[in-house]
Amino acid sequence: METSRPLIRVVAGVVLDRQGRYLLSSRPEGKPYAGYWEFAGGKVEAGESEFAALRREFEEELGIHIETARPWLTKIHDYEHARVHLRFWRVEAGGWSGEIQAREGQKWSWQRAGDFTVSPMLPANGDLLAALAVPTQLAGRLKTGFYGENGMGGYRVVPFALAEPQHANVLIGEPELRARGKMPAAQSVWVVIDKAEQWPLIQDADVAVWRVPNREAAEAVCAVLENGVSLPLVVLADESTLAAYRRRWLEKGAHAVIADDETEFA
Repeated sequence: METSRPLIRVVAGVVLDRQGRYLLSSRPEGKPYAGYWEFAGGKVEAGESEFAALRREFEEELGIHIETARPWLTKIHDYEHARVHLRFWRVEAGGWSGEIQAREGQKWSWQRAGDFTVSPMLPANGDLLAALAVPTQLAGRLKTGFYGENGMGGYRVVPFALAEPQHANVLIGEPELRARGKMPAAQSVWVVIDKAEQWPLIQDADVAVWRVPNREAAEAVCAVLENGVSLPLVVLADESTLAAYRRRWLEKGAHAVIADDETEFA
């Protein structure tokens, strides 16, 4: 009987520059998927924290020093050679220093969200590239949609009921999605929830929007983030809740937080 393969813990860094571009590097010769492009990183050693592993890998591979980073998305991926638990960390432009060096003979390139120009891409990174197009600074309302900017320019997501053919990103509530029985036809679908029990039901969404109506829900967001999320999680809350939880949510891996100025929760 075939034994299940152990889960290998791996970290990878999404390093950004001041133009909002992210860093990709190619896998060197001698490693599985040699020549494929990926976010740099590597295996977490025994007794090592994920952040320590991230810093070590970037020093060893690219000669840069990671000073600050925050967890982002978590993926479990089955490769031919291993089953890996991938934790991606965001490293903003001010969170690293040094000059990039190809210490393992690999190539490296700065890319823009939604417009990458290198190939072939490592299979596990397809969803990551799409998620990088979602701005981390957003404004707006559930009734009219959200807007922001990424490396390619303006970005907007509109309520499904108001969407027209030119709208690539749509917003829909989990009850409405459940009633439809299928995802809307769109480039990305943002699904709105307000209860912890809805979270497992929306894992096929491109982005989750968690509207926080009370402290219990705020703590539930923290618990979900602690376990790692596989899709960008945007948290929507009133100003007083944001004041109490914004930092915790972001430090645990929330993609973005938005102030909710609508007085009634659905």
